[in-house]
Amino acid sequence: MSGPLRLVLFDVDGTLVDSQHAILAAMGEAFAACGLAAPAREAVLSIVGLSLPQAMARLAPEADDGLRGRLADAYREAFFAQRSAPGGGPPSPLFPGMRALLDDLAARPEVLLGVATGKARRGLDHLCAVHGLEAHFVTRQTADLNPSKPHPAMVLAALAETGVEPRHAVMVGDTTFDVEMARAAGVRAIGVGWGYHDGAALAAAGAERVVASAPELRTAFEQIWEAAW
Repeated sequence: MSGPLRLVLFDVDGTLVDSQHAILAAMGEAFAACGLAAPAREAVLSIVGLSLPQAMARLAPEADDGLRGRLADAYREAFFAQRSAPGGGPPSPLFPGMRALLDDLAARPEVLLGVATGKARRGLDHLCAVHGLEAHFVTRQTADLNPSKPHPAMVLAALAETGVEPRHAVMVGDTTFDVEMARAAGVRAIGVGWGYHDGAALAAAGAERVVASAPELRTAFEQIWEAAW
């Protein structure tokens, strides 16, 4: 493959890693700490990818700003405690085939990798460290440095940081927030079917294709690059 630099941006939770157990546990602890009943599993997973203020606004619509802020703080504390506690368990695992795909893409000089995630930078850096991915991503866009998805700021910042044109970039994610963010920034969007929003919703939001496995995602990249670039 030759030609211009390509940029592949990945969402994290639900796309690269299966973090639903950790997210559900931390959310339950946060609501309990604030004296509230935990939201249903489906409700929690539906907001994965949003920044915490936006997520709490959806999960606790009757709460005032002060309570939502306390919920967000309690969630951060619970999530940090999970990974800091002795014997706290293994980190959220990468989905099958994603490590091999990341390694392959990172080895290609014409492909740059990045992240656009609703996680905070501290959480993302920890995840990259435990999975040995520190050198893979040349741009890391996080919720504490940008407006929440689906605002296009994360993608636009990644494009500016790498110097890649929008037509040479693709965003990979598992939620409609990822797809809408990509489309708003003028880049392609590929949905993955193993995350937190179903494939029909991803397609309706504007994903040009929805894949069911890492090998299928690899094929999608090759087809897009060969056809368009």
